[in-house]
Amino acid sequence: MGHGWEGVVLKLMRGRDFTFTVTAAEEPADGFRRVAVTDGGLLAATGGAHPTMWVRLWFDRSGKPHQRAYTLVDPDPQAGTFTLEFALHAGPATDWALAARPGDTIDATLQGTGFSLPDPAPSRLVVIGDPASLPAINSLLDALPGTPATLWYEDAPGTAGTPPLRLDPDRHTLHRVARHGRGAALIDAVRSGLPGVLGEDASGAYVWIACDTATTRALSAYVRRDLAVPKERVHALGYWRAG
Repeated sequence: MGHGWEGVVLKLMRGRDFTFTVTAAEEPADGFRRVAVTDGGLLAATGGAHPTMWVRLWFDRSGKPHQRAYTLVDPDPQAGTFTLEFALHAGPATDWALAARPGDTIDATLQGTGFSLPDPAPSRLVVIGDPASLPAINSLLDALPGTPATLWYEDAPGTAGTPPLRLDPDRHTLHRVARHGRGAALIDAVRSGLPGVLGEDASGAYVWIACDTATTRALSAYVRRDLAVPKERVHALGYWRAG
């Protein structure tokens, strides 16, 4: 499958192409599909993986190429494997994930990913995300196993089950918020609860935000301006655009 004009642009931006091969697929929780793949040499070419590392997958949408970014889950550089976790909703990515069987392949482009753990390590981690960023949240929690964390997680409308978050009940506090008002309920919940979590001195905290673009932008501005968290202690990236 050709990648159209987007593929040309990514090539000009030094994107590297790989082909993944499906080895297994399962549903770890209501509303999610997990697909295990071999990496086509990606991890060897990059020297391994960093926390929250993502790659662009290419799908067919009505005969045209369509790309979306997905986090590498549990990458194993030695074996050249990882899994991909899909939050299920109408669209070509979900269609592909639900139909994926061992031996199927999918094209991928590595371009744009980048993240370094905060230095010095935070005394407290604050995570704000949703189903689209759940794999990245787990990757971040795995990378900072001894750090106390408070999470605000926005559930997709109609979600009944428990999201497959890797929580340590001794160190992690989870606040679930049903999506309402195009992210307004999540913003209100964070504004209500976060000041008490940070206390008077927010310099030791690290705040990681990955929701829809508009919500991420609003929360990032609030954390930096109103709560005075230093900009180098805030990571904010919009993972999708609300229609």
